[in-house]
Amino acid sequence: MKKPGLQTQTFLEISQKYEPACMNWQAPVVWDHAQGAEIWDVDGRRYIDWTSGVLVANVGHAHPRLAEAISRQAGRLLNTFDFPTPERLHLARKVVETTPPHLDKVFFVTTGAEAMDAAMRMAKRTTGKYEILAFWGGFHGRSFGPMSLTGLPKIKKNFGPLLPGTILAPYPYCYRCPFDRVHPDCNFFCLDFMDRVVDVESAGSLAALVVEPYQGTSGFVFPPAGYLKKLEAWAGRRQILFILDEVQSSFGRTGKMWALEHERLEPDILVLGKGIGSGMPISAVVTRAEILSSLERGEMSSTTGGNPLSCAASLAVFEIIEKEKLVEKAATNGAYLKEKLIKLKDKYQVIGDVRGMGLVYGIEYVKNRSTKEPAPDLARDVVIKCVERGLMCGKLGIFGNVMRVAPPLVISPELIDQSVAVLDGVLSEF
Repeated sequence: MKKPGLQTQTFLEISQKYEPACMNWQAPVVWDHAQGAEIWDVDGRRYIDWTSGVLVANVGHAHPRLAEAISRQAGRLLNTFDFPTPERLHLARKVVETTPPHLDKVFFVTTGAEAMDAAMRMAKRTTGKYEILAFWGGFHGRSFGPMSLTGLPKIKKNFGPLLPGTILAPYPYCYRCPFDRVHPDCNFFCLDFMDRVVDVESAGSLAALVVEPYQGTSGFVFPPAGYLKKLEAWAGRRQILFILDEVQSSFGRTGKMWALEHERLEPDILVLGKGIGSGMPISAVVTRAEILSSLERGEMSSTTGGNPLSCAASLAVFEIIEKEKLVEKAATNGAYLKEKLIKLKDKYQVIGDVRGMGLVYGIEYVKNRSTKEPAPDLARDVVIKCVERGLMCGKLGIFGNVMRVAPPLVISPELIDQSVAVLDGVLSEF
């Protein structure tokens, strides 16, 4: 890695002295300000953003309408606890009116983990059962309830004993199928295998299953078309609640406002986060009145959940997405980006797989395409060199070998061309 600028070095020294090393690894860049899909560090260096601040800044960084809404609200009212405000009520109506019609109530909290925790409690109270089925590779948050559902060892290692009642089943990671089968010839064998998992592991108290439309933390693993609809039907046959975790995949990220639209899913509980505030802390659980009716007054609350500042920001996010047609842009520009990434895959043998839709993709690096041996060190080196040349990106995945490609939805074709050219130039050196 090239030596950071003087300002960056100073701030990194402060970070090393006062902050813990348990946070995620990132290239050594100290952000100063950002606009749209571009970032500047404290030394004035410019970067094109492929992170969206971990898929948060869907409407772009420092959008003027969003900044104005936050500023205006900050001078009026910041927090009321559970007292209603016009901002919260207007947002509640907007969320309910834009999500599937069978969902008629929404509960606001602060983070994706908090929303998932609330969804778990709703499911258990409604059904009177305590087991929840989740998936290998799944990630739903770092607080204790959602962490117990994770299918990633590195997230929960040495934090046990975890919440009892979690059952884990294989997720369709087709590039690395745990059953060594090939789609579509497999005929969704992993879905059939879930019956065996539940029959063996369940104590007869299965309340719900929770699934992501794609697994972001595991390396942007997308299930094959039709899987999620079949999974929904499986949950129906088992008479359990279907919880869809769209904390990361919502608000236009996949080229649809909600990822559930791709297969017309009808979850019992929908969990939203990240893009809902585009930088402001807010999340939501959208569900049916009958599910919430099992809870008594005061049993669900959050100190800053649904605060007027975050709600005003979210209302602005809805307005920006609609007026600037960002969902449509994500679909169109995403297809353009995907075409370019596929060409890079054809050009470079170190790219084993490119997967995604809309403006979210994973580039999986391998040492050998035949064996698919993961190449985490290579992925790290590629990320570092890209950042040095002005492309802000990161890596993740079960093996740490997947590059995150998730720019703000406002990214232009010109910036896509520039960013792909940077990656092309870096890959040519390996």
